[in-house]
Amino acid sequence: MQSRRTSLTYSSMGIYYDMPRAATTTDAFTAIAEPRRRAILGALAESNSERDVNWLVEELGWPQPQVSKHLGVLRQVGLVRVARDGRRRLYSINGKELRPVYEWVKHYERFWEHQLDRIKQRAEQIARESHPRHQEQKPPSK
Repeated sequence: MQSRRTSLTYSSMGIYYDMPRAATTTDAFTAIAEPRRRAILGALAESNSERDVNWLVEELGWPQPQVSKHLGVLRQVGLVRVARDGRRRLYSINGKELRPVYEWVKHYERFWEHQLDRIKQRAEQIARESHPRHQEQKPPSK
């Protein structure tokens, strides 16, 4: 009988046995799991226009091959559109493909909205307690 060799995968959470990694080009969710790809999307969204690789390299301060690699993944899953301008490729956000991410996240909005409401209420309570209004108002003198 042949023995099976077990591979280990290490993470900050612990050790996992035989955990296959999801392909980054499977869908929008796996693509945006990488923080650098989220940063690229953020830079493109803030610029509000088509941008080339050189602009992203300068904006993010990363090496060009790294930016190109992540743009390739974002392009494969459809999160960015590419337009050609001569030899340059201009990238922009494809909002339609981000929609499933938004639809999923919006179901959890109530959790952070609730937290913000609690923070606001607590801040207002502290303000009232630290600056009590005078209970007795003196009549205006004539």
